[in-house]
Amino acid sequence: MKIAIASDHGGFDLKEKILTYLKAQNISVDDLGTHSTDSVDYPDYAHKMAHYILNKKADLGILICGTGVGISIAANRHKGIRAALIYNNFVAEMAKKHNNANILVFGGRTMPFEDVISYINTFLNTSFEGGRHQTRLNKIETEE
Repeated sequence: MKIAIASDHGGFDLKEKILTYLKAQNISVDDLGTHSTDSVDYPDYAHKMAHYILNKKADLGILICGTGVGISIAANRHKGIRAALIYNNFVAEMAKKHNNANILVFGGRTMPFEDVISYINTFLNTSFEGGRHQTRLNKIETEE
């Protein structure tokens, strides 16, 4: 599995910790930026990640901004992206089981690192159920 990760300045510190953790787990990770706490615009990183996932350069994306809200809104503007703002283990499980999310989103200023790692592990250890859930995902892609 290959994971891509990106953040704005508000998510930079958490991004760096997650990046270190994932590499220690021998997971292949592409860092799409930002590379400092200098102010940047979160939509730039959301769009970059969406294109990266849609072009199949990674199997899963992780996006982080201050709260996770703005960057998830921007990412979800792209057809084929299912960016889920994860805030507990149940949501992480359901984001995979029922929504087959392809981008996990976290708040760098609102979520402790240890919790985020737990949510990532829950997601990675859960399988998509398909069936009626795939039917629902298909409706997301076809409805105008």
